Amino acid sequence: MKKFIFTLLLGAACTLSFAQKPVQVVKGRVIDAESQQPVIGAGVMITSVSPVTGSATDSEGNFRIPDVPVGRHAFRVTSLGYDDAFVQEVTVGSGKEVDLTVKLTESFRKLDEVVVKAQQETGTPLNDMVSVSGRSFTVEQTKRFAAAVNDPARMALSFAGVATNDDGSNQIIIRGNSPKGLLWRMEGVEIPNPNHFAQEGTSGGGVSALSVNVLSNSDFLTGAFPAEYGNATSGVFDLKLRKGNNEKREYAAQAGVLGLDFAAEGPIGPKGGASYLANYRYSTLAVLSKIGMNIQGDALNDFQDAAFKVYIPYDEKAILSVWGMGGISTSKVHSDDEEEKFGSDRGMVGLNYMRYLNSRSYLENIVSYSVTRQTDDYTDKEQHTNYQQQFINQTLRLSTLYNYKLGARNTLRMGLIINHLDFNLFDKNNEDGPYVIHVNSKGNTQLFQAYGQVKSRLSPGVTVNLGVHGMLLGLNNQFSIEPRAGLRWAVAPRSTISLGMGLHSKTETISTYFAQVNAGDGTTAPLNKNLKLMKSAHFVTGYELRPSAGWRILAEAYYQHHYHVPIGPPNTSSPFLLHNSMLNETSGFISDSLTSAGKGRSYGVELTLEKSLTGGFYLMSTTSLYQSKYTGRDGIERDSRFNGRYVQNVLAGKEWRAGQHKTNIFAANIKVLASGGNRTTPVDLAKSRAKGRTERDWTQSYAEQLPGYFRTDLRVSYTKNRKRITSTISLDIQNVTNRLNAFDRYYDSKKDEVRLITQTGLLPILNYRLEF
Repeated sequence: MKKFIFTLLLGAACTLSFAQKPVQVVKGRVIDAESQQPVIGAGVMITSVSPVTGSATDSEGNFRIPDVPVGRHAFRVTSLGYDDAFVQEVTVGSGKEVDLTVKLTESFRKLDEVVVKAQQETGTPLNDMVSVSGRSFTVEQTKRFAAAVNDPARMALSFAGVATNDDGSNQIIIRGNSPKGLLWRMEGVEIPNPNHFAQEGTSGGGVSALSVNVLSNSDFLTGAFPAEYGNATSGVFDLKLRKGNNEKREYAAQAGVLGLDFAAEGPIGPKGGASYLANYRYSTLAVLSKIGMNIQGDALNDFQDAAFKVYIPYDEKAILSVWGMGGISTSKVHSDDEEEKFGSDRGMVGLNYMRYLNSRSYLENIVSYSVTRQTDDYTDKEQHTNYQQQFINQTLRLSTLYNYKLGARNTLRMGLIINHLDFNLFDKNNEDGPYVIHVNSKGNTQLFQAYGQVKSRLSPGVTVNLGVHGMLLGLNNQFSIEPRAGLRWAVAPRSTISLGMGLHSKTETISTYFAQVNAGDGTTAPLNKNLKLMKSAHFVTGYELRPSAGWRILAEAYYQHHYHVPIGPPNTSSPFLLHNSMLNETSGFISDSLTSAGKGRSYGVELTLEKSLTGGFYLMSTTSLYQSKYTGRDGIERDSRFNGRYVQNVLAGKEWRAGQHKTNIFAANIKVLASGGNRTTPVDLAKSRAKGRTERDWTQSYAEQLPGYFRTDLRVSYTKNRKRITSTISLDIQNVTNRLNAFDRYYDSKKDEVRLITQTGLLPILNYRLEF
């Protein structure tokens, strides 16, 4: 009988434990937005639960809220002398603790006025020096948006002003500009293109090497960047890595069509706040191939990547962090007609040391190293042609940033960046007869950058950002002095007018500077070595309206003037160089003779209507109308390759609570995209027949626009929260209508006709994620 009662009580206890509603810890830190110093005694309240619960920050600005019900929550952070901050769309799951960093802006109000000025934070850039054309994005959005597939670049395709012309690559076209103009930054320094299967000088690739397991909320900028951003003309991805949990060990495992992931994080040492975070991923298709299940046909793609961050509070006034990421990718093609082995590897590591000099200023020093290697060996058996490439680029960067808060009104930020560039470049082919070496150089050079910027709050509603960025390329002593300016004016409690302008420049890839081109006397020489820095002047104006909590309407108009654009030389007889421009290129290595005499312009209007995820529903509609033009050596202004003229995105998602305690979530997301078709240069049929390969009529450079692009993507997911474990199964169905969008035209020598290349059809991507 005693045994029976014990068993009954044990079963009841187990039943009650399983019936308990899952909860989690939410913790974090509240800091001053300007000085990065901790805000003591700030109140952190969860406004999405009833009754409202919360906590207060300690002497180091830290807070901890235990037993928070799982689900999506909104937070309000208040402190005497500061404007309130609101944080939306925070996902609390049972598998991982939530760690937030909230920045507060010092208020202009005197204490005896008892006036509270509240501002919604949805979409506001993390970098407070950004005035226009910038927004923050969350890791949750990267996971949630249909067709994003955990890739920040593909997620950004939903934002205003952004387009793509290739389903097989995540390169993005920003305001009609070449993808080459994009800058990738991580932890405050420039990094090489963080994508697998990337070619020399590109900004994208087939698969992102970035993992959402290590990323934190980050910024995406599309024009008129603040002074600290250099070597970019179209856009900036300013990525942040989160720090690992410094109190308990946590893990995440993920299996999907793209890869198998495993992540781990936890404290280092018994106390002190130090932590580690690491992630590793291996290609699922490569795993299947190794066990004899080849579903890739003649093309075999293999990739793996890893990332980490070690965070160490050195003492009360200093923080040391070591971070890095790397990726290896190979693609092999073996068929009756062709053979190719392509490799694209990259790695980067950085050490950041931040020291708080006093209550108003801090200094951050960063040492980073990066290396990229691209190899390509291609043979066309039918044409008896072959080309071989090997590009190895290494960069050692030293960066210093000094930030000083002069008071509630003014903040000064300045910095210096020294880039030591080391290169080993080789390219040859026999496309037109004997082998020709297009580049064969090994050496090093330097790129120097310096900037200064001031943020001044003229009144509670008016903020001005002024700065200048300087850049000098040691290879040819080309330099650029780039003034930047921005203004935000809150003309009403919910309405803001913004203005931005600035001059921006970008270097060419090192391989282009050292390309061996025909010197006209039967010899070759690096005639491109003295190319000027390409420059782009940006002018932006915008109006933002926040009619209610969670809603945001933003309209922007812009004009960009590009000059010192590489084009053909004055005496060129090549139709390609005569009628084309490097504004139309997607990759970096150009083996033709170039001069910096071209120009171009981009202009347009954008409208964003956005509702953050509140009440289980979110919506975003972005409309972009634009023109992108270039002028080549012939002096004729033409449509650029990227002038699609319009992009329309509509995203929406709905979540439903499920389960006994309504702690599980079923979600459905949809994205509809319509845009102008790709532009292409018509095929010259006569020349193509004569050479047996595709030849273009460059007198009609990018005159043809292919049919419009249309695509619908769906994503459904189910998240189950159990005690200390969160599991999510999701299915992304890309291009659900199976529309074969046009990509380009080419000459088929076997059928002796011009044919259309189409893009990816319906593609299902299944994924399972476990956090514990």
